[in-house]
Amino acid sequence: MPDVASTGVLVYAKDLETMSSFYERTLGMKVAHADADHRVLASGDAQVIVQAIPASIAASIVIAAPPEPREEQAFKPFYTVASLEEAERTAVACGGRVLGAVRGGPGSGSRDVCDPEGNVVHLRQRVAAPRSMTGDSPHD
Repeated sequence: MPDVASTGVLVYAKDLETMSSFYERTLGMKVAHADADHRVLASGDAQVIVQAIPASIAASIVIAAPPEPREEQAFKPFYTVASLEEAERTAVACGGRVLGAVRGGPGSGSRDVCDPEGNVVHLRQRVAAPRSMTGDSPHD
């Protein structure tokens, strides 16, 4: 396997292909390694490992369409994307959902989405700091 990232998350999936496609496209990740049971997706910052749930267990799992967010999950991974608006459109096109309003914070905008199986993921986009208009620049 290529370089091992120091940060990442493992996501269990009923539908390996759909879930892998969601994370590849929404987060702009590339497949670093794949086999019948999992896919390792990588970006410059992190990895997402999508692990297939065994068929005997997956058969008993029902996923709503559109997916219902798993609001009570123990943690919510977050990822910085180049364009929040584009990532939201891609998430929906890949079977996910956009949740709630865009929130602003110091230097960022963010929104939650859920993947095609209901796992909630926090997306954020860095926003450039406003330029000073007070004449503080040495070029003014």
